[in-house]
Amino acid sequence: MGFTMDKSVNVLGQPLRSCSQDPVTGFFRNGTCDTCAEDRGSHTVCAVMTAEFLAYSKYVGNDLSTPRPEYQFAGLKPGDHWCLCASRFLQAHDEGVAPRVNLAATHERALDIVPLEVLEANAL
Repeated sequence: MGFTMDKSVNVLGQPLRSCSQDPVTGFFRNGTCDTCAEDRGSHTVCAVMTAEFLAYSKYVGNDLSTPRPEYQFAGLKPGDHWCLCASRFLQAHDEGVAPRVNLAATHERALDIVPLEVLEANAL
């Protein structure tokens, strides 16, 4: 079952840059925040994890810091780059705990959910 990837363009209108190869991130686990119609969470925001954000994410029901070997997931730690769901990023922003964002590695489809001004305000 193949997915058709959306065009790899970032929020700046340029070619999408890699977010992270270690840990390997993205809906497609290709290191970029590429997306497609099947990516219901819109894993399009390339963010740098902080202890504060990881604690917040766990609190709201998405534990990104605990290793899950059954999914080949080592768990995230502060400083790791990760493709976040755009809606979770916006929620964290509204709560004052948004992580920093790599705009060059954030897919343009994030703009369907998060205003560019919000991304820019949290840019690296």
